[in-house]
Amino acid sequence: MRILQVCSVTTFGGGERHLADLSHALTDLGHEVYAASVPGSPLWTELSFLSNSRMLALSRRNYVRNLTSLAAFVRAHGIEIVHAHAARDYHLAALAVRLASRARLVLTRHALFPLRPINKPLLKSAGRVIAVSNAVAESLRRSGVIESAKITVVHNGIDTERFGQAREAKSPFVIGTVGHLAPIKGFDVFVRAAAIVSAGRQDVRFVIIGEDKSSQMDHRRSLESLVAELGLNEIVSVPGWHDDMPAVLSSFSLFVSAARSEPFGLAIVEAMAAGLPIVATSSEGALEIIEDGYTGKLIPAGDPEALAQVINKLLDDPRECSRLGGNAQLAARERYSLSRMASDTERVYREVLASA
Repeated sequence: MRILQVCSVTTFGGGERHLADLSHALTDLGHEVYAASVPGSPLWTELSFLSNSRMLALSRRNYVRNLTSLAAFVRAHGIEIVHAHAARDYHLAALAVRLASRARLVLTRHALFPLRPINKPLLKSAGRVIAVSNAVAESLRRSGVIESAKITVVHNGIDTERFGQAREAKSPFVIGTVGHLAPIKGFDVFVRAAAIVSAGRQDVRFVIIGEDKSSQMDHRRSLESLVAELGLNEIVSVPGWHDDMPAVLSSFSLFVSAARSEPFGLAIVEAMAAGLPIVATSSEGALEIIEDGYTGKLIPAGDPEALAQVINKLLDDPRECSRLGGNAQLAARERYSLSRMASDTERVYREVLASA
């Protein structure tokens, strides 16, 4: 198949990681993969394994130019599937497919917030909408913008072998969390839990790995102010983003997801693949990924005392940490492999083409 992946997002998060990994895996399956993204963006760099002839440069601001160039690119290369990954590109891809009528449209939905009804007339042309979790699929159904029959769940997958590094016991313990710096990720709860844990023990440090995508870096400043207010500058570090996630996770003793809401939880799956014991709030995504007491521990959202209590119990029980981490690693390999995600997505493409 000739497949065009479309994403104009200029930051790099779970959705962009998903697109890059999917493009690699589909190429390995023998498909002709093309991509449309913004030059100079992290995603453009991640897709550099594609030849220049298979890359389409999107403008950061010129919508009309993007539409005409995308439609022309689809026609010139005989693209069969146009797959858009970010809500900001849904309209662009849908219109381009209308202008290049031989192609079929597939969308991936990564977010829980509902699509607006105004989108319904244009997005009805989508052959299928992939939801990255059952929670996202349910949100799509409730919005009524997409026909239920067109909604398919394909959980995100990762290259699990990249995370299979052997881990050694560390002193001090390093409790880590990963995600973009925003209130919904619950990093303030993580910091408050750090204050409780560190008040009773000296053998622990806390690390927040993430990028603030806000224009004024307000989220990072707020987080750093809280760390200072609680007197945790020597205990909690916020070093920014790190591209080598396997190396980051190999430095952790325990992984925490304190998110107030999470559509899937790619960082949780990566931590599972790394064999880490995991404590996560009962967000929508975590409830689908983690089996409480078997592959991790689930706690209520927004409760630093509960988080601190579970962290302390796990730090005092290395055998339980080893059991949870081993179960999590096995589950990640069985359920969330990149090959499984690619084959499931490939099946969606074939079904869409067959129904044309």
